[in-house]
Amino acid sequence: MDTSPPAQISTGPVTRAERIVSIDVLRGVAVLAILVMNIQSFSMIGAAYMNPTAYGDLTGVNYAVWLLSHVLADQKFMAIFSMLFGAGILLMSSRREAAGRPAAGVHYRRMGLLLVFGLLHAYLLWFGDILYAYAMCGFVVYLLRRRRPTTLLVIGLLAIAFASAVSVFFAWSMPHWPPEAVENLLTFWAPQKQAVADELTVYRGSWFGQLPYRMTTAVFLQTFVFITAYGWRTAGLMLVGMALFKLQVFSAKRSTATYLAMIAAGVFLGVPIILYGVHRNSTADWDVQYSMFLGGQFNYWGSILVAMGWVGLVMLLCKRGKTQERTCPLAAVGQMALTNYLLQTIICTTIFYGHGFGLFGKMERLGQIGVVLTVWVFLLVISPLWLRYFRFGPCEWLWRSLTYMKAQPMYRA
Repeated sequence: MDTSPPAQISTGPVTRAERIVSIDVLRGVAVLAILVMNIQSFSMIGAAYMNPTAYGDLTGVNYAVWLLSHVLADQKFMAIFSMLFGAGILLMSSRREAAGRPAAGVHYRRMGLLLVFGLLHAYLLWFGDILYAYAMCGFVVYLLRRRRPTTLLVIGLLAIAFASAVSVFFAWSMPHWPPEAVENLLTFWAPQKQAVADELTVYRGSWFGQLPYRMTTAVFLQTFVFITAYGWRTAGLMLVGMALFKLQVFSAKRSTATYLAMIAAGVFLGVPIILYGVHRNSTADWDVQYSMFLGGQFNYWGSILVAMGWVGLVMLLCKRGKTQERTCPLAAVGQMALTNYLLQTIICTTIFYGHGFGLFGKMERLGQIGVVLTVWVFLLVISPLWLRYFRFGPCEWLWRSLTYMKAQPMYRA
């Protein structure tokens, strides 16, 4: 299947006419929906992201909010982001190569700049950054971009499975760990009152006071966690995304039956698997050895199925011309994904951290969803308004200008 772009195409940034609207819409959905999970990290202690019993009320409506977030969002939109990032690497490189221009220099410069953005984001604003991981994985997966879709899928799934196997190994080996290592893990998973109080004090304090805590957490995520788990899954999903792009899944060109099958897989396979995992974790009373390493596997794999269901739903909507006007704001959000991702961090850290309104640890899960909905409305309004007058989001403009070593035209004619 020929997925090369037209021969008469620019070698610079993608123009408005060259954009694949369905990809922009899907990216817009992902950048909005990923906040459903990130809000928990912005607003509560770190342990609460993985262990919902570690902090806050988990009954009634707050439990319902957590359960829906876990089943429908946790790792799902991160997976979609990763797949789209892989597709974007393939799209950028194929455009340049189709025009007879080398792509490697531009790609690696682009990834290097993203790496810098990720480090600044993680150390200065929020440790939960994903840009660092995308840049690091982007350096590697680029080398496999010319492989056939089947090969990309196989390698991608093997990479994803490797991280799963590492997690199972950790569960098996935990009884043999040094006592101090077990204690450190327990402190992270279910921190005692003093540790909780210390974290609340840090993030309700000044920006400078947060800096050492944030940097320590970010370094741990960017080294140990990246090497043993997150990097493998992210790279694997990027390769899956390349395969799906080559198969024209992201361009809404597959049959309606294909997208309905993807939705069915998410609803009738992915969701039950994840719900069963919730049941098993609850039965285990969220024990760290089981729930962190083994119980987490249900969502680890089920999330990919649910993510594919979301992709199928968005592509199915994009196939219907009547949805075009309604999806336009989502496409605008997707075109400004980097700006909007960083803007979410700025908004939420201002709301929850001490250098802003200091609401860290004071808002239950229901209130957090209220913040998410408010941010969604803001981004859906401001993104199309911005793109009415400008070609790029501000961060996209900076990234492209530095990548191509030339200031890109910002204003629309």
